[in-house]
Amino acid sequence: MTLAQVTSNLLAQTTAWTSLHDDELKRRATLAARDKDAAALSDLTVAYLGHLGGSGVLTSPKTVEAYRLGIRQYVTHAQAHAVGILNPGRHAPQHYVSSLLAQGRKPAGVQLKVAAARCLYRALRWAGATEADPFKDVRIPKDHTTGLEKRPPYTEQEIGRVLEHASAHDRFLLLLTAHAGLRIAEALALTWADLDLERRRLSVTGKGRKSRTVPMSARLVEAAAQYRVLYGPGGEAHRHDENGQRRRTTPQVQAFRYRTIQNATHAMKGTFAQAGVPWRGFHAARKHAGTKLLSRTGDLATVAAFLGHSSVDTTRNSYAAVASDAASDQMLDW
Repeated sequence: MTLAQVTSNLLAQTTAWTSLHDDELKRRATLAARDKDAAALSDLTVAYLGHLGGSGVLTSPKTVEAYRLGIRQYVTHAQAHAVGILNPGRHAPQHYVSSLLAQGRKPAGVQLKVAAARCLYRALRWAGATEADPFKDVRIPKDHTTGLEKRPPYTEQEIGRVLEHASAHDRFLLLLTAHAGLRIAEALALTWADLDLERRRLSVTGKGRKSRTVPMSARLVEAAAQYRVLYGPGGEAHRHDENGQRRRTTPQVQAFRYRTIQNATHAMKGTFAQAGVPWRGFHAARKHAGTKLLSRTGDLATVAAFLGHSSVDTTRNSYAAVASDAASDQMLDW
């Protein structure tokens, strides 16, 4: 799905609620809260995000899905503990946090769940269903474990083993994350027009629709070229059907066949299993790129620009454990 289609879908979801008369908006929101209707409450919150959220209709699909999941979990907790959504009681929000921690969730994960719940109540206040702001003062313990310790990057050996077992499709995707440092959502959003193999450059649209240009390693260029022969516009995989018969093709815009992160994850997990490498997510491959570049350059600003971080502080917090002895060569010919 293209960025324009994603934005259009979120606009449609938002319009379905913002086109309601104020009284009807309040009625539906109140009814959804009373009945603990997780689907309706999620839709209301997504409409609020698209209308008044920080990124509006440019809110990323990943954020939308994370908030939907968080709201479903909060509603499930409210049902199990007889908590009213509109008036949860003074101690209920902190009890929700404590319950999540008791389940073994890490503080960072609890922060995400609380962010979803807070957004739900902003949406309910926007709809006029309540004045409550129950998660305003909840306390979540600080997690002093660094990101690299919690989810370490893949090693060079692990990446190499997986590449030996990967198809052309998965090899290209893995190198986009492990060499070019792309977020998985950024990689799946690539179009063929974003790839410049001659100049070894990628045009990437990241969080908040911020654009950056990323250099391609020699191995990534090779993998991209092989992938394009098969799956690019007019590629072998598109010119013939499973019986070898020539078929009509339509212009390919998106580079990847995967339409969701879940589909890509399912396929890549299988490749990692074949290679005997524990799966730690696509982000561990992105961390591989970040740690390698930082160890070569010792320059946090360079790494921040490469990864598309909004602030060098984000890079510093994420890669504080990486040795800062710089190498003079900043090219990514891995």
